[in-house]
Amino acid sequence: MKSFFAHETSVIDSDCKIGKGTSIWHFSHIMSNCTIGENCNLGQNVVISPEVVLGNNVKVQNNVSIYTGVICEDDVFLGPSMVFTNIINPRSAIKRKDQYLKTVVKKGASIGANATIVCGITIGEYAFVGAGAVVLKEVLPYTLVVGNPSKQIGWISEYGHKLEFNEFGHAVCSESKEEYQLKNNTVLKISP
Repeated sequence: MKSFFAHETSVIDSDCKIGKGTSIWHFSHIMSNCTIGENCNLGQNVVISPEVVLGNNVKVQNNVSIYTGVICEDDVFLGPSMVFTNIINPRSAIKRKDQYLKTVVKKGASIGANATIVCGITIGEYAFVGAGAVVLKEVLPYTLVVGNPSKQIGWISEYGHKLEFNEFGHAVCSESKEEYQLKNNTVLKISP
């Protein structure tokens, strides 16, 4: 008996590892040698390519393809129709499968609908990539980036609220009341 749910229209290759409590919905394809953690939710028409790693509690919305080379840590959110790439300079007539670049989405990060993530970068912990953004370079932890090409427009809490730092570099999340400190362009959470 399976410890995860897979809709009858989904295709799951035999050598995948899928954690308990995970749900895989309509017309999705989970390819060989990938790892999906516990309590993940993969929406309709999701493709997980070989050797992809998803941590626990990852939410993948409809129409997302996660290509070889991508690693998503725990609690990552991938918005509808967002795009990963895995080769910098693809050409149809030239085989470059040995040139896939590693892309890492760190714990708690969110990527909005229709965003594009160019391969070979890291999206930092709890970062927030706005809808439609085109990310070409590293995204620091707790940053809010938008646009094409993406640029940082602020800092964000673990609950997804914009942080307003005072002159002492101190901010409080409006929802959780958690406290944050900004020092040397780095945000640290200073209260649980």
